[in-house]
Amino acid sequence: MALMLTSCARVGASEIASKTVSAATSTYPPASPAGLAPPLHPQQRPGSLAPSFSGHTARGRLLQTGRVGLCAVRAGVSVSTSAGSSLRSGALYGSSSSGSCMVPNGGAGVGCSSGGAAGWCLPGVATRGGPRRRLIASPAPPRSSTANGQVGPPPARKPHKGGGGGKGGDKVAAGPGSAATAAVTMTPPPAAPLTEAIGAAAGGEEVHLEELDEEAGQQLAPYMDAVVKVYCMHTEPNYSLPWQRKRQYSSSSSGFVVRYGGRNWLLTNAHSVDYHTQVKVKRRGDDRKFLARVVSVGVDCDIAALEVDDPEFWGAAPPLTHDAGPATDAAAAATATAGQGNGASSVWGNEASAGGEEARGPPPVLELGPLPRLQDGVAVVGYPIGGDTISVTAGVVSRIEVTDYSHGSTDLLAIQIDAAINGGNSGGPVFNRACQCVGIAFQALVGSDVENVGYVIPTPVVTHFLEDYLRTGTFSGFPALGLHWQRMESDALRRAYGMSPGMKGVLVRSVNPTSAAGQLLQPDDVLLSFDGTPISNDGTVPFRTGERIAFSYLITSKFVGDSARLDVLRGGEKKELTVTLSKPTALVPPHLSNRDPPYLIVGGLVFTTASEPYLQSEYGSDYGSDAPVKLLDRLYHGFPKTSDEEVVVLSQVLACDATLGYEEVYNVQLLRFNGEPVSNLAQVATSVRQALQKEQAAEAAGGGGGFLRFDLDYNEVVVVEARDVLKMNPEVMRAHSIPYDMSPDLRTALAATEENVGVGVPSAPELPVGGDGGRA
Repeated sequence: MALMLTSCARVGASEIASKTVSAATSTYPPASPAGLAPPLHPQQRPGSLAPSFSGHTARGRLLQTGRVGLCAVRAGVSVSTSAGSSLRSGALYGSSSSGSCMVPNGGAGVGCSSGGAAGWCLPGVATRGGPRRRLIASPAPPRSSTANGQVGPPPARKPHKGGGGGKGGDKVAAGPGSAATAAVTMTPPPAAPLTEAIGAAAGGEEVHLEELDEEAGQQLAPYMDAVVKVYCMHTEPNYSLPWQRKRQYSSSSSGFVVRYGGRNWLLTNAHSVDYHTQVKVKRRGDDRKFLARVVSVGVDCDIAALEVDDPEFWGAAPPLTHDAGPATDAAAAATATAGQGNGASSVWGNEASAGGEEARGPPPVLELGPLPRLQDGVAVVGYPIGGDTISVTAGVVSRIEVTDYSHGSTDLLAIQIDAAINGGNSGGPVFNRACQCVGIAFQALVGSDVENVGYVIPTPVVTHFLEDYLRTGTFSGFPALGLHWQRMESDALRRAYGMSPGMKGVLVRSVNPTSAAGQLLQPDDVLLSFDGTPISNDGTVPFRTGERIAFSYLITSKFVGDSARLDVLRGGEKKELTVTLSKPTALVPPHLSNRDPPYLIVGGLVFTTASEPYLQSEYGSDYGSDAPVKLLDRLYHGFPKTSDEEVVVLSQVLACDATLGYEEVYNVQLLRFNGEPVSNLAQVATSVRQALQKEQAAEAAGGGGGFLRFDLDYNEVVVVEARDVLKMNPEVMRAHSIPYDMSPDLRTALAATEENVGVGVPSAPELPVGGDGGRA
C-alpha cells in the first residue's frame, strides 16, 4: 500500500478511550552528549544533490501531518483494538516498539477497547490506498530519485496543508527590547529523577494511564507553559484562476517559546502560517488570544518565527481600570514584580486586585538541547486533534537521516520518532529526558502499512534558521551545489574515469547554471570530497559513530555565502576548487513563498508560470504522474539558464471572439512570441504591450491588421489578431471579474521597463471590480 507523509493539521475530533496498562520495567537510554550540535541545512531539491530518501520509504511518500484518521496506541505493553487485533507498543520513554491500528471499516471516532498510556483514535477512513486526510493546504509532493541519484517523478502523495495542527501556526520571535525578555529561562533538571519515576511506575504492576502521566508529568509540567496554541486564518491564492483567492479557512497548531542568541523566540511551523491573514496565540491555562505577527518564514525548513507585541502575553500586569485607586495600583505592581522575580516560570501570578483578573507571570523559556541518539526517549507536547487542552505523547528516536521536508520539497536532516504526531501537533516542541527541546514536530508518515512514524525538525536545523535571521534579518535559505549526480559503485565506471583503487566519489551529471558551483564544476567531474570530508561512492559521508548520512548534510550545515573546498577529478587529474555557496534558482519552484501567482490576460489567453502548487491545483495530489510529461521533465530534470528564467504556460483559453477555435488548448508551455524565445512572463507582457501599441498606432494612421503569434510546446501554434485582442480584452475581464489584465508584479515590472526606455503607454484597462486581485 502507498505511504504518505502528512503535516499535522488540526481538524475534526477524536474519541479518547480510557486505557489501563500492564507496564514492564523500562530502562531509559543513556544521556545525550551535552551541547548543541552544529547547525544543519537542507539540501537543494530532491535529487539535485544527494540520493533521495525514498529508499527507506520504498513505496511511500511524505506529507505534512494532519487530516488523517489513525488510531495510534502509545506506550503500552499489550494493546487490543476494538476489532480484536493486538500489537505491542513501547513503554513511556522506553525503547520498545510501537504500533497503530486502522479504524475498522473506515469508521470515524472508533475507540480502542484497551491500550497503553496516551492512546487515542482519530477520525479517518481505512481504504485500500491507506488512510486519507482532509486537506487544508496542499503541499508539493516529494521528489524521488532512482538508485543512481537521478531525479524522477514521486509516488502519489496527498496534498499537504497544515502541520502540527493544520494550516495555522506561526513562529513568533520576541523582538529586542520587547516584553518577551521578562520570560523565565528554565534550567532543565537532572534526567535521573524522570528515569527513576518511570521505572518505578513500570514495575510490572497494573497501573492506570493517569498514574504514568503523573509520574512523567512531574518533570515536564514546569515546561509545558512554554507551549502555546496557534490559531491562523488562511487565504490561499487560486493557482488555476490566479486573479482570485480561495475561501478563507482556519486552523490551529502549536508553538513554543525558546531562547537562542540572547533573545527569546516564539516558533512554529511555516506551513502553519502559510498565506496567513491573521495569527493569534494563546498560552496554556489562559482564556485570551493575542495577535501575533509573522516576522520570518523558512519555507525550506518549515519553520516560522512570530512576534507578540502585547506585553500581557509576556506576563506584564493587565491595565487597571480608570477608577482603580492607589492601593489597587500598588497591589498590581507588587503582583507583577513577584511574577517576574520568583523564577517559577510555570506558575501564573496571583489574582490582581483590579477587577479580580489573574495576573499572569512570564512564560517559561525552553532550552535547545543536542541532537539525540537512537533509542533516546522523547516526548511530543502540543495541541493535537482530540481535545482543546495540551497533550503529551511519548516514544523513542527511531532514525536520524536526511529526509524530504514535504512543505518546501527540500532534503534536510530530520529525526524519525515513534511517538504519535497528529493534526495540531505541528510546531510543538519535542523534549528529551532532560526536558530540553530537541526539535519541532512537523510531519508524519501515514498509510495502511505504517505505524507511528513521525518526523521532527532537529535543533541543528532550528539553530540554522535562527542564526540566519540574526545574521541577515530574514531567511536566506539553505545553500546547495545545484548538482545532478550519479553513484559510482561500478568498478568499470570508476576505471573509465581514471580513478585509482581505493579512490571514491560521485559523478557530476549536470550543474545548475544559476549555482555558484556551476561556474566551477563541469559534467563528468568526479566529486571526491567536500571541505576535506571524503564522499563515498554511494554519496554518503561519516556521521557520528558508526553512522553514515547523505553528503548534502555537509553543504546544508553551512550558510549562503560561506566558502567550501571541493576536491574533484577531471580528466584523470585531481583539482582543488574553492566555491562560494549559494541557493540556486529552480526552474519549476516547489513553493511561491507566500507570493501570489503571476498571470497575463491576452484577449482570452491566460498565461501564468509553472510551479508545483500550480500543477497540484490543476492535476491534484497525483500531479507527479498525471501532469503533461514535458512539464514534469522541466520539474524533475530542468535547470534554468538564468536566474529569472521561468516556464511560461498557456493555462487556459477563455472563450471569446478573439480566441475562437482555441478553447481546448491548456497547460502547454509557451516557447516563442512573434518569433522571439520566451524566458519569463514579464518579457511576454512587455512584448505583448509593445505589439499592441504598434497596432494602435497603425490603426490611428489608417492601417493595422497585425497578428500575435504564440508558438507552444508540441509544435502547437496559436495566432490571434491584435485588433481583436484590443477589443475583447476589456469584455473578457468584465465577464470573468478580472480586475487587471496582468498581476501586480507584472504591472510593476512593466512600469519600470517603460520608465527606463522613456515610453509613454496608455494605462491597462481598469474595471470597477476593486482591488489588485491579490496581495502585491
